[in-house]
Amino acid sequence: MDELPDIAPFQRRLAELGAQMADPGFYGNLRKVAEVTREQQKVQRLVEDFRAYDGVGRELAEMAALARDSAAEPAMRELAAAELPALERRRAELKRAVLLAMIPPEPTDSRNTVMEIRAGTGGDEAALFAGELTRLYQKYADSRGWKIQPMSSSPAERGGFKEIIFLITGTDVYKELKFESGVQRVQRVPVTEANGRIHTSTVTVAVLPEAEEVDVKIDPEDLEIKVTRASGPGGQGVNTTDSAVRILHRPSGLVVECADERSQLKNKARAMTVLRSRLLKQREDDEHAKYAAARQSQIGSGGRSERIRTYNFPQNRVTDHRIGVSLHNLPAVLEGGIGDLIEALQRADYEEKLAALAGEPAGPRRLRVESEEE
Repeated sequence: MDELPDIAPFQRRLAELGAQMADPGFYGNLRKVAEVTREQQKVQRLVEDFRAYDGVGRELAEMAALARDSAAEPAMRELAAAELPALERRRAELKRAVLLAMIPPEPTDSRNTVMEIRAGTGGDEAALFAGELTRLYQKYADSRGWKIQPMSSSPAERGGFKEIIFLITGTDVYKELKFESGVQRVQRVPVTEANGRIHTSTVTVAVLPEAEEVDVKIDPEDLEIKVTRASGPGGQGVNTTDSAVRILHRPSGLVVECADERSQLKNKARAMTVLRSRLLKQREDDEHAKYAAARQSQIGSGGRSERIRTYNFPQNRVTDHRIGVSLHNLPAVLEGGIGDLIEALQRADYEEKLAALAGEPAGPRRLRVESEEE
């Protein structure tokens, strides 16, 4: 009989939460009350489902034994055999519910997100697509009620961006967007192509959980900070002060530049936000890489070496290569309609974690594979 992971740690945690709630001073902090109450209810449900699973398992064993008992009356054996399918379904449902509740939440899932979009191979076409992806994510953020705060940008001469960085704030931003990291590819006929040939260009997307000072300690001695005059669009818009900030973090070699604001202090603060987020993501990626190597994960940190998605304009198709899901509504996707892809990625990741927690081999992660022209 297959078994669930040990319930004892969750029972201890339930007792700890109960002790906190019994403390006379507990209700002085309403925010803490809400957090502890939610966790207590979740753990309580987990423990109850575990007990129910155990009880159904015992009942299932008894019915199976009765169904095989040649000494029992035929009617009793038949009745016991008829009960088995329902008990097996109920036990499977309880097992899934318990395993789901046992999956630990990612500590950064509730964080705001720094998104970095850069033109890759493809010249002007890559920069144009970087601009379209920027608009896509901003549209999706609007649909989720999130807020966008520009951090830094480098517009391309013929439109789009060589690079753009912005902060997205809201509920569970990183949880929804973390799988967007990687190389995203566009296949289409550029407006400058006279012979109608399809070109392939790439854009890299990095999704970083916003880091706070308590998450990443940065020694000021490790920083090399340079201030330069920011370039502007011309006329009165030209920045005539030394406000652009470039920060080099010597230990990691990471470089961050920010020049969008006219205030040197604001640019420095934004550059430090990006630097901390990159360092936090770097640390997370190192941890994920160790875990991914053990289970040969296909949905990992979303490293930039991965080609995660293709936007094929001639076929009106968007394909996520990690899970083999294709959507045939490209215009809607470019208007921010990536909810179905995000849900499919979350579902695939959830199933993989569920299998790992249950000690089962992970099944195929490709939910639906469709043919693709390389």
